[in-house]
Amino acid sequence: MIKNRIFALIFRLGSLIVVVFGLLAHIGAFDGGIKMRGFMYYTVQSNILAVALFTFLLIRTAVGLGKEGIKGSAGYFSRFEMVCVIDLQLTFWVYWFMLVPTVVKGSLGPSMWDFNNLAVHGIAPMLCLVDYFLFSQARHLKYMDVYRTLLYPLFYITFVTIAGNLGYVYYKDHDGLAVRFPYFFLDYDRTGKAVLYYIAALLIVFLIVGHGYYLVDRLRRKKSKDGE
Repeated sequence: MIKNRIFALIFRLGSLIVVVFGLLAHIGAFDGGIKMRGFMYYTVQSNILAVALFTFLLIRTAVGLGKEGIKGSAGYFSRFEMVCVIDLQLTFWVYWFMLVPTVVKGSLGPSMWDFNNLAVHGIAPMLCLVDYFLFSQARHLKYMDVYRTLLYPLFYITFVTIAGNLGYVYYKDHDGLAVRFPYFFLDYDRTGKAVLYYIAALLIVFLIVGHGYYLVDRLRRKKSKDGE
């Protein structure tokens, strides 16, 4: 763990700027107007979570620097940060390993490498991950935090399911048919009952990853105790 609050402050300020700029670019803020329908996607919502995380961390780091000086831990809100990191990783994994294969065959093509796309699907999740492993404190995670990582994904699944069944339309497909759900693995109209298998698989992956983080925290805790 890096114990330099100036370095942490600079890293978090830079990360916040990049995440905010990337999010605004992705929702069209620099292209004549914000696309409100973008807020219906997990990607945008999770990036808002990243903005909140870095804002909290930046403010707390500045307070710590002012009151406690340059040297010392800059690991704050470690439990909340772990939950945010895993929820942001879903954006990364789902996009690059589940959606990109279909995007390549579709109409998006090379634009997936544009900054506004890379920022929300790659850079923001990675910045949160790097911050966690650079600055977070051991001995702070609780076992129930593993299951708290499921709260937001479950909320989002419930949210889009209700919205779709109430008639919300994301876009029209090539045949002019309304698409009521944001991703193919949540699209009950096209994927049918297989949606349940996708959801179960994602939740299992979340639990595996959450247990992995908890195990790493325990190993860091043991190493820290051995060094005392």
